[in-house]
Amino acid sequence: MRILVFSDIHGDLAALNRLMEIDADYYIAAGDLVNWARGLAALGPVLQRRAPQVYVLPGNHENESHIGEFCREFGLHPLHGRSFQAGHYHVAGLGHSNPTPFNTPGEYSESEIAARLAPFATLDPLVLVCHCPPLNTPLDRAAPGRHFGSSAVHDFLMAHPPRWFLCGHIHEAAGTRTAFGNTQAVNAGKQGFLLELPDA
Repeated sequence: MRILVFSDIHGDLAALNRLMEIDADYYIAAGDLVNWARGLAALGPVLQRRAPQVYVLPGNHENESHIGEFCREFGLHPLHGRSFQAGHYHVAGLGHSNPTPFNTPGEYSESEIAARLAPFATLDPLVLVCHCPPLNTPLDRAAPGRHFGSSAVHDFLMAHPPRWFLCGHIHEAAGTRTAFGNTQAVNAGKQGFLLELPDA
C-alpha cells in the first residue's frame, strides 16, 4: 500500500502536477495548498484527477471551512479531525498549526490541538498526519536553535506513539526524517514522501 503525503504547495501548480503523476493508493495534502486561503479553486482540477483517493488537511493558511467547501466542490475527502481505514492501518489527520506571529487563518491553541488529537489515541496501528510538526525536534527546526512546532503534537507522540507520523509547515525542515522510539517520522514538504506500508 502506497500513501503519498505532501505539504506546503503554496500555489505551486507545477509541483502539484508532478505529485499527481506519482502512482499511489492514497494522496494526502497536509495543508497550505495556497497562501491566505486564496486560489484554492485553481488547484482543485489537479487534485481531482486522483479523486476519490485524495484527502486534504487545512494548514495554517486555510481553515477547516475553506477545505470542507473545496473538497465538496472537487470530490475530495476532508481529513481534518478524521480518520479512515487503509488496509489494517488507521490513517488520521489534524490540520492547522499552533499560533504563529502572522495571524494566519488556521491556528489553534496548544490546548485545542491536544483536545483534537485525543480521539486518535486508541487507533492502532496508526499513521498520523498533521500539518504542524512536534516541538523541539528535527522536523520543526527552522534554523540553529529555532524551533516552531507544537508542544501538544510532541506530547501526543510521546504518549501514544503511532507507527508513522508525517507533517509539513516548517519549510526549512522539508525532507527531514527521524524517529521517536518506534515511530518513524517525516516532514514531507512540497516534494512529498511516498509511504509504503505492508498490506498485512
